[in-house]
Order: sequence, then C-alpha cells, then structure tokens
Amino acid sequence: MGDNLFEGLPPPSSSSSQQKNHEEEEHKPATINKKREASPVPAPVPILKSALKKPKTNPEPEAPVSKKSLRFKTTTDASETQVIEAMKKIASHINNPTKFGKASKLAIQMIQAGSVKPVTSDHFIAILEAAMSSSTSCTDPLVRADYHALFSAAQDAAECLNKKQKNQLSTWTIRAVVANDLFTDDSFVFSKAATRIKAIISNLPVATEDEDLEEAATLKDETEITNEEGTDKQDTPSDTVGEENKKDESDPFGLDALIPSKMKKDDRTKGKKDSAAKFRKEEEEENKRFLKSQREALITCLDIAAQRYKTPWCQTVIDILVKHAFDNVARFTSRQRDAVEKLWASIREQHNRRKQGKSVTGKLDVNAFEWLQQKYASEKISIRHSVGGAGDRRAQQWLG
Repeated sequence: MGDNLFEGLPPPSSSSSQQKNHEEEEHKPATINKKREASPVPAPVPILKSALKKPKTNPEPEAPVSKKSLRFKTTTDASETQVIEAMKKIASHINNPTKFGKASKLAIQMIQAGSVKPVTSDHFIAILEAAMSSSTSCTDPLVRADYHALFSAAQDAAECLNKKQKNQLSTWTIRAVVANDLFTDDSFVFSKAATRIKAIISNLPVATEDEDLEEAATLKDETEITNEEGTDKQDTPSDTVGEENKKDESDPFGLDALIPSKMKKDDRTKGKKDSAAKFRKEEEEENKRFLKSQREALITCLDIAAQRYKTPWCQTVIDILVKHAFDNVARFTSRQRDAVEKLWASIREQHNRRKQGKSVTGKLDVNAFEWLQQKYASEKISIRHSVGGAGDRRAQQWLG
C-alpha cells in the first residue's frame, strides 16, 4: 500500500485529456504551415523525357556550309568587245547550212541575255543578213524550224534597232516566220498566218507608175548593170582630181579660209539645205526599197499557200486569202499584179471543180464544210422537233 503514490487521489477526468489532445492537433498544422512557408527551397522542376536520353559520346561537328556552293551562275557578264567578237564569229558561220542550227541557237542565247543593244545592233543585223543570204532557203524543211525560232526571238531586240534595220527585220520575218507558218499541220496556226498576210496587204500603199517603171528597169540584164557600174567607178577618180585642180587654181595660197564673207555664209546655208534634201532623198529611197521587198515577200507567201491547196482543210482559208489579194491587186506592181491575177484564176478554177465534185484524182474533192453545205441545201427543216423533216408535218414514229 505504501508503494502506491497515487493512493487517495481522484481519477483523471476524460474531458481534460480530450481537450489536451485537441489543442495538440490544432497546434500541429499551424506549425507545419509555418515550416512550409518559412522553407526557402523551391519546388522541384519536373524532369522531361528528352532530358533523360543518353547524350552522344562522340558528337560529330557539322561541316560549315560554303556560300559559293549555293550560288548558281545564270548570266555571263561580257564586255562590249567580247559581244562584238562573238557576233562576228556567228555571222561568219551562220550562212553555212550545216552549221546554221548551232549558230542560230547561239544567236538566240545572245538575244535572251540582252547582248543586243544600239551599240551592237549593226553586228546583230549582220548575223540576220548572213542567215538570209545563205544558199539554203529559209523555207527548206531541214532548217525551217531554226529560222522560225531565230527570227521569232529577234522580235525581242527590235527596240534596239533604227528605222532601216526595223524595216529589214519585218521583211525577213515575213519570209522566215509567216511563210514557214503556212507549212504547218495546225489549222489554227495556218489561219493566223493567213490573217497576218491579209493585214499586211491591206496596209500596202497603191503602186504608182514610177514603181512600175523601176520594176521594168530592174528586169534588165545584170551584166549591163555591172558594166555601167564599172564605167562609173572608173570615171570618178578623174573627176575628183579635176575638181581638186580647179580649187588649187582658184585659191593657190589658201586665203579663202581666213576671209569671212557673205559667200561663205551662203555656202553654209546651201550645204544645210543640200544635207536636208539628201536626207529626204535617202528616206524616200529606203521606203521604196522596203515596199519592194515587202511585196516580194508577200508574193512568196501567196505562192506557198497556193501549193497547199491540195490539203482539204486549207482550201477555204486559201480561197479567202487569194480573193483578198485579188481585191487589193492595185497595191502590187505590174508584174506582181499579173502573178496575183493568174493565181486567183487558178484557185477559182479549182474551187469551181471542187463544187462540181471533180478533181485530178477523180475522187470527190470537197472539204467537210462544203459537203455539209451541199447536203443541207435542199433539205426541208421542220419548225417542230417531233414531226418529219420533209415538211409533211406527220410524225414518223408512234408517240404513244
């Protein structure tokens, strides 16, 4: 009994123990919150999967990309001297039929590169002139496509040419482009070429009597003309020597150049008038030459079109083209008028024979349009779709 220390004391109450426990629980979260707020360590960053990959042990260094390997040279900068030398070389080879294809492609490359400028226009025209002076015609089947491509590309360089050079280029274009389009198997291209020829014919002026006389003069024997030119050349040196002797006799000491006088002023004004008259005369001669060459090129185109009259789908277009040339026959010279009239007579005769169903082979020689025109010329078409086409207004089948 003596060993029990709590003997005689009342037992502890349950409420006091619960209160203590409750106070302890209230104090615990507060302390935990204080500890969390007071902790300076930030929250851990989430680790990505890519970061967990094993790094390469020996990464190969990337080779530096050189800028030069990415540049592509599309144009060639050539000096004016180099361009002229190249044009001279092309002009020396382009008149050779075996080398025409390669030379024409080089000339097209120079046009596309912008090498044709007013400074180099004379050498460029020399290339085209050498091409047209070749022994092979520009309508030859072997070189026809190359001529067409060259003179079609030459149109892009027309802005760099003077008036005389543009006239030459337009005449050559009729021969090398328009005439070659008449050999095509495409009806659209053929019709377009015929329309272009008709427009050029309509723009021609009416031929004069002087042009007819000049044409008759050019038909003379060439030997006589060359002989006359030779005699004229032999007379010129003696004339110039005589004029120099007269000048020396009139002014032996050369003092006229130091004396200003009214005579010299009159000579200057006279010289200006003479130069203006000379310029006008040269311009008139150039216009005459251009018209002459243009008419000759058109006659060549009409001749080529007439040769294709055997092709059925070409016949209607050729009929219209030759009829247009015949209606404007006054725009050609006397010999050309005779050629156009003969051509129209031949085309009209073949046209009438085709209408009658006659031809050289004995077969029916009409095109599809004319055949349909003959078929439906005598047909009676009903005003209603459901009755007979013979005009009897009776139904040909039971309508139910």
